[in-house]
Amino acid sequence: MHDDLVQKIKRDPSYHQLVRSRSRYGWALTALMMLVYYGYILLIAFNKEFLATKTGLGVMTWGMPIGLFVIVFTVVVTAVYVRRANGQFDELTEAIHKRVHA
Repeated sequence: MHDDLVQKIKRDPSYHQLVRSRSRYGWALTALMMLVYYGYILLIAFNKEFLATKTGLGVMTWGMPIGLFVIVFTVVVTAVYVRRANGQFDELTEAIHKRVHA
């Protein structure tokens, strides 16, 4: 019984669209996140002088806002993915569910 259901799902064109779009979107956001994160790590490794440079007259250095940006960017990327997953990806999943169980 379960094998038949699995085969029905695998034959559904919406399933292939879901897998393709979700994978492509997930990898694109992953690449973007890796670029930001490892860019920051590379700055730490190779340009400590820039990160230690003060941004004004106080004690704030460039490393603090850039580090905060990495953290905020992570939250934003997660929110962007969740928004699309709750919209487009859930709609495709529901369409697959309706077709398979019809």
